[in-house]
Amino acid sequence: MRRTDRLFDLIQILRDGRLHRAGEMAGTLGVSVRTIWRDMATLMASGLPVEGERGVGYILRAPITLPPMILTGAELDALRAGVRLVADGADPALARAARMLATKIASVTPAPPEAGDDDLFVFTGKEANRAPAHVPLLRRAIKARERLTLTYIDAQGRETHRDIRPLALDLTGRVWTLAAWCDQRHGFRSFRVDRIMALAETGETFAEEPGRSLADYRRLMADDS
Repeated sequence: MRRTDRLFDLIQILRDGRLHRAGEMAGTLGVSVRTIWRDMATLMASGLPVEGERGVGYILRAPITLPPMILTGAELDALRAGVRLVADGADPALARAARMLATKIASVTPAPPEAGDDDLFVFTGKEANRAPAHVPLLRRAIKARERLTLTYIDAQGRETHRDIRPLALDLTGRVWTLAAWCDQRHGFRSFRVDRIMALAETGETFAEEPGRSLADYRRLMADDS
């Protein structure tokens, strides 16, 4: 059994919301208890709401399910494209989640005729390779609403230093961009993540304020388009 298949089977076992011991799952899947321990560590690291430990058992506290739905061919292509953008890409946590999602999609849908052995691909290049150093920290800061300081190279090649309130990350084509409120410029700014030379945590959090929120940024971008 491939590891991706085994991880999918483990999720199916845990979906009932009950406590499952590693020995029981190992017997069901025909693997060793140590293999189950490693697999559960992988699932927990991927962000799945699994709680437990060795010798006690594991439980899925908040199963995430979607109601049955029918997708058109175009919608399925869009779903695959979204997974492809992040699988094996810049953010390790998102990459693992994308691979697991791809396994679930493949289990219930046929692969397109043009697909090879792997229905996923990754956009490569200097932009995508530069971003990984900063994307995980940016994601954490966005969730925690933590101010950051950064050293940035602008489009003219000039180095600047900014104090920002990170709001959102977007991946467009091959380039990660960060939407933020810049304290120096007293306005919204969009930074290309591959142009961030240095990034540091401040330990300072910020509250959402009228005129400086992500919703305000989205409205501003819509008005400008």
